[in-house]
Amino acid sequence: MFDPRIEKHLITDQGERIVDEVRKHWAATVSAVLELFGGIVVLLLTFFVPAQAWWVPALLGAAVTGHAVWRYFEQHTDRFVITNMRVFRVHGILSRRIATMPLARILDISVYKPVVGRVFGYGHFVFESAAQEQGLREIRFVGDPDERGLTIQRVIQQAGLRGAAGRGDQFGGAHIAPPMPVEPPASVTTTEARRDDNPTAPVPEVRPAANPSGWDWLADAQRREDERLAQLRGDPSSAPTPFDPDRTNTAPIQLPR
Repeated sequence: MFDPRIEKHLITDQGERIVDEVRKHWAATVSAVLELFGGIVVLLLTFFVPAQAWWVPALLGAAVTGHAVWRYFEQHTDRFVITNMRVFRVHGILSRRIATMPLARILDISVYKPVVGRVFGYGHFVFESAAQEQGLREIRFVGDPDERGLTIQRVIQQAGLRGAAGRGDQFGGAHIAPPMPVEPPASVTTTEARRDDNPTAPVPEVRPAANPSGWDWLADAQRREDERLAQLRGDPSSAPTPFDPDRTNTAPIQLPR
């Protein structure tokens, strides 16, 4: 009943780890201890009142004492937990309340240290978040607030540099795979573009593919026509006339009769 059992609220299958578990500073229980002391004093008045009215201080003292014990354990079970993915708060004795906030939603953290808090070493956290979670709006009586504030900032910074919450960082323990090497394009002609594990093996030279022209089909047709004319004229050794794509002379060819 009085153990919040933080471990069962962790997402262990996603690699969530506890970075810091913040318990209430002892100053949070001072008022409960004073109330408990007052209830005990009222109970002692039972021996100094008339016998007919002994039940009055007894009932009053028992009520005050029970309320003080309840307040003490309520502060004892109130835990604020910082993980590598989020921050959450667990509090309550019979009715358990859990408030959680992802690291990505934390916009600002204010640390308020009153004069007494600066003397005894405690402060209060005020979270400004995108969702305005009221359960995590204010965390009171945090011991060593400066160091714990820096811890939250480190976790947020690590989550921002490494991507989404839950990826590998110094708190999660996971590792990020290195980026895949980029291979050079196939059109590179140098022999050092691709290397084999064996430095003595010959490396084939990669040459760019020929880019055919749009007039090649017309040049081939003209060449075949010239060869046919040479065969008809009986002059197979004559060289064909090179084709000029810019030629504008389209006069018909006169074939011998």
